[in-house]
Amino acid sequence: MQWLTKSVQQDQVESLAQSLRTAPGLSLGRDPRLASTLARLLLMRGIQDVDSAQRYLAPSLSDLHSPYRMAGMKAAVERLDAAIERKEGILIYGDYDVDGTTAIVILKTAIELSGGEADFHVPHRIREGYGMKDDVIERAAAAGIGLIISVDTGIRAFTAAETAARLGVDLIVTDHHLPGSEGVPAALSVLNPNQPGCEYPCKALCGAGVAFKLAQALMEKRLPMSFMKVVAIATIADAVPLSGENRVFTKLGLDALRRAVNPGLKALLELAQIPATRPPTSGEIAFRIAPRLNAAGRMDVARDVIELFSVKDPVRAREIAGRLDQLNAERQEEERRILLAIDTRFEQEPDLRNAHCVVIDGDGWHRGVIGITATRVVERYGRPTLVLSHDNGEAHGSGRSIRAFHLLDALESCRELFTRYGGHAHAVGFSLPSARVPELRAHLDAYARQRLTAADFEPLLDLDGELDLEEVTPDLFQALERLEPFGHGNPEPVFSARAVRLMAPPRVLKDKHVKLKLAAAIAAVPEPGPAQLSEVAILATPRCHSDGTEISRNDRRSATTEIGPKTGSGGLRTESPNWRRNITFDALGWHMAERLQAAKCLAGDTLDIAFTIGHNDHPEYGGLELSLRDFRTRS
Repeated sequence: MQWLTKSVQQDQVESLAQSLRTAPGLSLGRDPRLASTLARLLLMRGIQDVDSAQRYLAPSLSDLHSPYRMAGMKAAVERLDAAIERKEGILIYGDYDVDGTTAIVILKTAIELSGGEADFHVPHRIREGYGMKDDVIERAAAAGIGLIISVDTGIRAFTAAETAARLGVDLIVTDHHLPGSEGVPAALSVLNPNQPGCEYPCKALCGAGVAFKLAQALMEKRLPMSFMKVVAIATIADAVPLSGENRVFTKLGLDALRRAVNPGLKALLELAQIPATRPPTSGEIAFRIAPRLNAAGRMDVARDVIELFSVKDPVRAREIAGRLDQLNAERQEEERRILLAIDTRFEQEPDLRNAHCVVIDGDGWHRGVIGITATRVVERYGRPTLVLSHDNGEAHGSGRSIRAFHLLDALESCRELFTRYGGHAHAVGFSLPSARVPELRAHLDAYARQRLTAADFEPLLDLDGELDLEEVTPDLFQALERLEPFGHGNPEPVFSARAVRLMAPPRVLKDKHVKLKLAAAIAAVPEPGPAQLSEVAILATPRCHSDGTEISRNDRRSATTEIGPKTGSGGLRTESPNWRRNITFDALGWHMAERLQAAKCLAGDTLDIAFTIGHNDHPEYGGLELSLRDFRTRS
C-alpha cells in the first residue's frame, strides 16, 4: 500500500492555528500543537479562515442555502401548493434504496403537514427495476392523479415525461444523478443541482437532500427537525460528500437522532444496539442502520421502510425493524454465496485476473446484492468492476470503480449496448441484452487499458500527517471529534507514527484480527552492549517467558525507573521527563492477522504505523485506542 501524505502550506497552518487558539468557544486545551493539528486538517478540507472554521465545526440551520437558489424550485412549489389547495391527487414516485425511500418519507410528510395528501410508488427491484415506468404513470392518470413528483429518479426519464404530458399529468422531477448528454426530460419542473444552468451551491446533494429542499421551500419556517434526522441517514447511506450543506444535514441530524421519538427510528436504533446516551456516528449509520434499510429494497419490498417511519405503534415498529434485520441477514448470506463464486472464477480464469476492468456475470445472482458485491470485488482485487446477473435474456448490472477511473464515462463510451444506464463517476447501474455482455467486456477492458497503468491499481492510503504517539491525548481526540461526521468528502483523519514500540507479543482475535500494545519511540536510548538488554526489551519480556529468567530484579527496576511506566495506583512516575512516551495504546488491526504473522513481529520490535484514533466506551477497560490502517516493519 502506498502512503500519500497530504500537503498544505506551513505558513497557512500557523496563521489559522493562531486564530483558532484565540477563537471563542473552541477551547483547544493547553497543548499548543492541538491548534496546529486542527488547522492542518481544516485546510485540507478547504477551510481557510477562522469564520469558516467555526461554521464547519459547529454548523446551524442558518447555514442552509435558500431552496430557491435551485433552478426550477419556484415553479415546483407553486404547482405543489396549488395541488394541495385544490385537494388534487399527488403521487410520489421513488426508488427502492435508502435514498429513495427516505426521500418519499420526507416529501410525503411535508405535503401532509401542509394540508395535502400523497400516495407513493416504490418500484420492485426485480419485477420493475430502476426508473419511472409508463404503466405506473398510466394507472395513476386513470386514478385521477394530476401531479407526479419523482424522488431520487427521473433525470433520464424522457419517455415517462412524454407519457405524463400525453395523459395531462404534470411531472416534477427531483433527482441528483448526473444528466445525460441529451439534457433533461420535458417536465413541468426539474430539480437537480447537477443540471446545466443550475447555480445551486451544493452540487453533491443526495436524492433525499433534493426532496428536503422542496420540502423546505414548501413549509418555509415550519420545517420539522425530524426531517434532518432522515436526510442525515440518507446522505450517509448514499455516500455523497459530507461537505457543504451535506455537513449541516449530517451534523445536526445525527445529534437529533440521540433524541429520536419516532417509533420506527427508535426501534431501528435499539435493534442496531446504538446507545441513546450519545449521537450515533456516521460509521454506525453506514454499517448498522443503512444496510437494514437497504435490505428491504434489495431482498423484498421497500415499502416496509416507509411504513417503519410512518407507523405510530411501537410494537408494530419493532416488528417491522425485526423484519428488516432478517432481510439484512438474508442479504449477507446471498452476498457471501456470490463472492465465493466470484473468487472461484478469479482462481480459474487468468483473463479475469489480468483484466483492467472486470466484467463478471452469473445466472440467477440476486440483483439486489450485486452492487454491494461489486464493491467487495473492488476492495479485494483493486480493479473497476461490473457484476451482472442474467435473467431471461437480459443482463442487469451494477458497477463500482477505483479512484483513477470514471465509470460513468466508460459506460457513455459504449452507450449503444445498453437498454438503460446511469450513475456517477464511481458507481453505476445498467441493463443490456445478455448476448451483448462479451462485447461489453471487451470494450471496457480496452477502454480501461488506454487510461489505467499498473500504478493505478496499487492501493492508496491518504495520510493527514505524522503524529508521535505522545501527542495522542484526550484533548486531541476531543478536537478530532469536532470534525465529525466522517465519510466521503470528509474522511476520518489518518496519521502515521514512526518507530513505535511493540510492547507485548501480538494477540490474534478470531483468527483474522490482531491487537497490539504500542508505545511511542524512545529518544536517545543507548544501544545495548553485547551482553546487555535495552530497557525496551526488558519491559517487553514477560516474567513467564524463558528469556525473562535471565533478567535480574535490579535490571527490571532500573528499566522501569528509566522509562517511567504507570505505577500500581494508576499514577505516573515522575523520574522520567518523557512519561507520555511510555503510555501504551491498544491498536486493533482488522483482517491483519495473516500479514502480521508473516512479518514475524515480536515484542520489542519497532514498526511504522498508519492509524486513526478512537475511544473505547467500556466502563472498565475503555479509553483511547488506535485503529491500524497499515503497518511496516523496521529492520
